[in-house]
Amino acid sequence: MTTQPAAAKPITSYRKYWASRFGTAPFLPMSRAEMDQLGWDSCDIILISGDCYIDHPSFGMALVGRLLEAQGFRVGIIAQPDWQSAEPFRALGKPNLFFGVTAGNMDSMINRYTADRRPRSDDAYTPNAEPNKRPDRAVTVYAQRCREAYPGVGVMIGSIEASLRRIAHFDYWSDKVRQSVLITSKADILLYGNAERALVEIAHRAAKGEKLSEIRDVRGTAFVVQQGWRPDEEWQEMDSSVVDTPGKVDPHLNPYQEIPEQAAEATKDSDPTAPQVIRIESREERLAKRRAERAKTVIRIPAYEAVAHDPVLYAHASRTLHLESNPGNARALVQLHGSRDVWLNPPPIPLTTEEMDFVYGLPYARNPHPSYGNAHIPAWEMIKYSVNIMRGCFGGCTFCSITEHEGRIIQSRSEESILHEIEEIRDKTPGFTGHISDLGGPTANMYRLSCKDPNIERSCRKLSCVFPDICENLNTDHSHLIQLYRKARALPGVKKINIQSGLRYDLAVRSPEYIKELVQHHVGGYLKIAPEHTEDGPLSKMMKPGMGAYDKFKELFERFSRQAGKEQYLIPYFIAAHPGTSDEDMMNLALWLKKNNFRLDQVQTFTPTPMAMATTMWHTRRNPLKRLSRSSEKVDVVRDGYRRKLHKAFLRYHHSDNWQIIHDALINMGRSDLIGHSKHCLIPPTPPGDKSAAVRHRLGAPAARQGNGKPGQPRPGQGKATAAQGKSFGGRPQATGRPGAKPGSKPASQATGTNRSKHKR
Repeated sequence: MTTQPAAAKPITSYRKYWASRFGTAPFLPMSRAEMDQLGWDSCDIILISGDCYIDHPSFGMALVGRLLEAQGFRVGIIAQPDWQSAEPFRALGKPNLFFGVTAGNMDSMINRYTADRRPRSDDAYTPNAEPNKRPDRAVTVYAQRCREAYPGVGVMIGSIEASLRRIAHFDYWSDKVRQSVLITSKADILLYGNAERALVEIAHRAAKGEKLSEIRDVRGTAFVVQQGWRPDEEWQEMDSSVVDTPGKVDPHLNPYQEIPEQAAEATKDSDPTAPQVIRIESREERLAKRRAERAKTVIRIPAYEAVAHDPVLYAHASRTLHLESNPGNARALVQLHGSRDVWLNPPPIPLTTEEMDFVYGLPYARNPHPSYGNAHIPAWEMIKYSVNIMRGCFGGCTFCSITEHEGRIIQSRSEESILHEIEEIRDKTPGFTGHISDLGGPTANMYRLSCKDPNIERSCRKLSCVFPDICENLNTDHSHLIQLYRKARALPGVKKINIQSGLRYDLAVRSPEYIKELVQHHVGGYLKIAPEHTEDGPLSKMMKPGMGAYDKFKELFERFSRQAGKEQYLIPYFIAAHPGTSDEDMMNLALWLKKNNFRLDQVQTFTPTPMAMATTMWHTRRNPLKRLSRSSEKVDVVRDGYRRKLHKAFLRYHHSDNWQIIHDALINMGRSDLIGHSKHCLIPPTPPGDKSAAVRHRLGAPAARQGNGKPGQPRPGQGKATAAQGKSFGGRPQATGRPGAKPGSKPASQATGTNRSKHKR
């Protein structure tokens, strides 16, 4: 996609910094010795990251570092420093311009803890998956250590962790609303979203002597100012409570009362009491005036102190933030924290196709830094043979933070750039055997999809382009993607290309030819898709399509598989305990799974992640997808450990460990008719595999103690459920079960891929 919501300076148009004379480094240096080999006496910019350093465009630290290097700057990297003191942050000396701080590709809290707040035993972004190599809330800790190491040096923060904490936000792990990360980290500036454009501009301005703390006019940035600060006197402030309400209705203009502007002014001055004639403005004039006013308007959302204690105001602030997310019409936002304002400039202008090609075509080594030796790095193993073809997602799923971070406008690379990267993998990546593991991104099939009219796209304020139905203005033509697949398959040395990124099946059914191409050439026996649920209640809170689209896709998938002579299966993903999900909803989902002969080996429980709309529902019990008031809709939220465990158990109804909790729940719900051996029953009257219970049943004795508590009340001895990580900040756990699989059967190897959202900055 090459259209831009507004004019923006290309990132390739800047004059290179003088240090470009040093040339390109084989790897960005991580030590003084490497700096000496490059002939550097200092670094201009030092990047701090919670991930190990892998020089590949799927890893944000490498992409940002190589981009800055291409601008002529000397960039050093301090990866996974010991945060117990400031000394490791002095390893490369004092940067000439600033520190750039990131938690890494994942949010540090998601990286370190499960959905039930239990510490994880490994870290996919660390050599040999070793845990505990990064602190909790890494951006804040690293930024503070940078300040301590070299007081007075500018500190810039970014990455998904900083991006999703740019305003006051609910923190699931401490169970409270926390201040903006700008306040806690004491950083000079925050870059949110895909920040290449802002980063390049700020780096060049810093090289000319501007301080980071004084740069306040760049899109996609946030910073702290004194309360009431304005860029200039022309700016006006608007209270957020009027953003989502209709304005006054003007009377119809009389087209015959048209007089010159000077005459209208003269009439007004000569007789103020006389009826005033309205000067008719053209549509273009009105739109230009409106755009000018919006460009000089800042919306004040409720203060941190207010949202921290008032759920309705928190939900309102969240809704306002999401409504002001289109780069084409978003206004600046401001939120008071104590006596200071956190100011958010409008979102960054998306990169053009040419700029995307430039970023992904930089001279990456496509390998981990040599200092790691032969260490096993799981995240690298997952993606080293995959290619990212696009960014962004217009799906707007409320539990996912891709939209909040990357935006709704799809940014696609050119065919030439993608094919060249495949050739680079073929020629430079050790171990390549001809198998490309993925051509995708946040979603498999949004490549080059966009609004049919750029003007409509610029003015749109919808939260999703595909919910509740696919927008009539959305171009759903998959022909570009089909053509890309065919050209990629034809490259010499390429034997197989799989598609493992999550597929939007509601879009795919608009293009049966695409499904046919996918099924015949790019499915390795199993294809993962994500209905997330079967019931309308939770689906409406997720902003996901109904099961009608799934059924249509399934019919096409099976038809084309038969035509190709292949036995292939769909692997669906579902979320347990999502806001808006009742116990009955989960029961019905379990019945659907049983009816369709699905036995899931791995499932996921909803994890409230910062800034996600579903997190707002979880924290406030309000629905920010609609206009809010004190009397607005309440959302059923699954918080207590018993219900979370029950909802997860329904997804694995077939497992003997879950029999008791499901049995008790069905009794309490008055659905004992679902306990038995008949086809319509969910569970048998005795635990699977319990021979003694089966004997008691044949003798007429009670099979098991029936629950006598109220729905939602835990039985004695029940603990918290364990769960895999949520979707928003990393790879989703794999539903490795398959139709008809027996409990304990070996999962399909094809269903152990990872969602590309795990590897976004």
